[in-house]
Amino acid sequence: MTPRRLVHLEQARARFGERADRLVPLLGQADGLADAVVEALARLSPTARESLLGRVLSLQAPKRVPSEVRRFRDALLEVPFWVDSARAARGGAVLLRTGIFGGLVLAFRSLILGYCSPAGNKPLVFSGRLRASAARRVSETGRFVQSVALPGGLQPGAPGFVATARVRLMHAQVRRFLLASPRWDTAAWGTPINQLDMAGTVLLFSLVVVDGLRRFGFKFSEEEVADVLHLWRTAGWLLGVREDLLCSTEGEARDLWDLIRLTQGPPDADSRELAASLVESPLQQARTAKDRSRAEAVVSLGYGLSRFLLDDGYADALHMPKTGWRFLVPALRGLVSTAGRALGRLPGSERLRLEAGLLYWQHVVHTGLGDEDATFEMPNALPHG
Repeated sequence: MTPRRLVHLEQARARFGERADRLVPLLGQADGLADAVVEALARLSPTARESLLGRVLSLQAPKRVPSEVRRFRDALLEVPFWVDSARAARGGAVLLRTGIFGGLVLAFRSLILGYCSPAGNKPLVFSGRLRASAARRVSETGRFVQSVALPGGLQPGAPGFVATARVRLMHAQVRRFLLASPRWDTAAWGTPINQLDMAGTVLLFSLVVVDGLRRFGFKFSEEEVADVLHLWRTAGWLLGVREDLLCSTEGEARDLWDLIRLTQGPPDADSRELAASLVESPLQQARTAKDRSRAEAVVSLGYGLSRFLLDDGYADALHMPKTGWRFLVPALRGLVSTAGRALGRLPGSERLRLEAGLLYWQHVVHTGLGDEDATFEMPNALPHG
């Protein structure tokens, strides 16, 4: 049975032929390795579970490890032949060099476009985490991206490797809870956090970020884009995405992204609430009248950035207000292009931009998380679940 979420399947067939029909089974496919791990660990206490995973993913060798956990770890260490660590490092450097602009694109384009899927957003909606602490979750996402993009971040045992494996298990745990919940409508949405949605998430962190940075005036060579895609192709493999859904060229990535978008319904009420929670998260942290005044200005800027990075079609569907910033933000494109040309003529400019970008990511993630770092632990339950 075709899930009801594929509302434009005939249009997709007209453009992509039989490839569109291959989407259907993907909506029912999950991640068997990770699903087996969370089932095996369900009998452990949260403390014992997280301690075991911490040792296993940091490549220690506990004496007693469930066979499902051992198979999961061994699979993560069987690196595919196509993985090129040097290329992934170059892709990470491309993203890190963009500094604050990369952070803005991640928040106000990639994450919000992810919320626009009325079926793909349901696991996040049911988790309740974004409504409760949007700023915290955005910071955690920033930490995840930073860990993946740092040189050697995806090497076995490295922070990006550990974070990616933990996110994969977190997804499996959420999937386990949702499949056991009467609230989950498989006929409408498919399997929670299925292969198609996971492949779309990889594109949100790669192709969609590149496209957003281009809107700000960044210029990327074909090789640079391929390096970024390779970084997230590698991360996607660690996340449990099927290899045939991991794109190696911009053309492949754009076809898959267009195919995914073409089969999605329009943003729904949950999409609008999630987007508003993210953009208006500064208001959640305001404690005084002065704080609130500043937060309102930041929110106004956030909506202007969102309209610039999303286009009016999505922004209107999300009921985003038209603030005065929508006229000023596009001016950043010319500024970035001019500055990029000027910096490009300076000796060592790429190194300087990378160092500045690293400082930005360190600052913004620390500001958002404080002394409590992102751990990406498996949830113990879902609210009202």
